Amino acid sequence: MSLARSLSSVVRALRSPKGGISGAWLVLVVLGAIFAGVLTPFDYDVQDLPGAFVAPSATHWLGTDEFGRDLLTRILYGARTSLSVSSIAIGLSVFTGMVLGAAAGYLGGAFDRAVTIFVDLTWSFPEILVALILVAIIGPGITGTMAAIGVAYLAQFTRLTRAQIMAIRSETYIEAARSVGASGSFILFRHLLPNALAPVLVAAMLATGDAIILEATLGFFGLGAQPPTPSWGAMMSSGSALLFKAPWIIIFPGLAVAVTVIAVNLFGDALIHALDIKTRLREV
Repeated sequence: MSLARSLSSVVRALRSPKGGISGAWLVLVVLGAIFAGVLTPFDYDVQDLPGAFVAPSATHWLGTDEFGRDLLTRILYGARTSLSVSSIAIGLSVFTGMVLGAAAGYLGGAFDRAVTIFVDLTWSFPEILVALILVAIIGPGITGTMAAIGVAYLAQFTRLTRAQIMAIRSETYIEAARSVGASGSFILFRHLLPNALAPVLVAAMLATGDAIILEATLGFFGLGAQPPTPSWGAMMSSGSALLFKAPWIIIFPGLAVAVTVIAVNLFGDALIHALDIKTRLREV
């Protein structure tokens, strides 16, 4: 899949109604996370106890939390945490999964069987269970969360890449490349991986939404980013005990998670239609 084709597919996805709306929201969230320090005059970690539990107002658009911290500020900085952790974790998972899946699908033999057994074992456990076990071993925090999310979704990308490689390795143009003396590495990186890339990237887009939920879940249990670093899950956790006293503390971070995940899934679906690969995704 060439860069020009990838960009044209993204443009086609953005031209559809759901792709345009969801893409616009994702751009706003990313820009808000990047420029959080410019968009708000408040600090996310400075407490103002006399100003605690202030309802949404002209000064604090989304209110303040139990420590008097501006909720909009913390949501913007929380977006930075949630998006960066989820994106980096899925990126590492995609890279590792494509390497393992491509090698297993192309080489076959004992290596393929070993990778398949590993994938099947990992695939049999829910992602949240794998993540909780790994965080318990590594320890809570951003690094542990990224590692947990990356390993939790590794089997998905390994399995998908392996299936794509096995489906196209016997194509005529692959046999032609072998017949003219092309090396295995040249065939793998020049022909096989580029043709397997599109469905994997779309799956990664959809998995990013699940990773945001998983990161928020770990943060809700206190296993994600540690205070005073804000995260949407941790903010919801602190607001759950104050639901009837200050409901905005849990409602607005919850809405941020929900709307962002919906936007990711809608844009991923629009990208599937733009790339016309739904049939190939169903094969796995």
